[in-house]
Amino acid sequence: MIRFILNVLWFILGGWVSGLLWLLGGAILAITIVGLPWTAAAWRIASYSFWPFGREVVWGGEADGKDIGCFGVGLNVIWFIVAGWYIALSHLMLAIADFLTIIGIPFGLKHLELAKLALAPVGATIRDKP
Repeated sequence: MIRFILNVLWFILGGWVSGLLWLLGGAILAITIVGLPWTAAAWRIASYSFWPFGREVVWGGEADGKDIGCFGVGLNVIWFIVAGWYIALSHLMLAIADFLTIIGIPFGLKHLELAKLALAPVGATIRDKP
């Protein structure tokens, strides 16, 4: 029940904006053709941005025992240079604003996860918490 309440509050207080921006970014990446390798990652992050509580980010080989390889690392490096750093910076600023209030701490923690995810999205998966 707490997860549901946190997710509803998250969605109302800006999660819908974050999710829509990630969906838009993924659509723009898909339209450019060159951005297709990052489209699925952007849409995966969008789903997490809409409803993050009760879900977790699993990095690289933790999810299925497979490494992302050199190609995935290369995609993450390009992503970091072109888009990741400033998207992560925006989530970091939102996290700091949330941490200024006691009630905003859970939201700040989710923004920190989104910032980390924005830095290197390729190879990360999102799953429900047990």
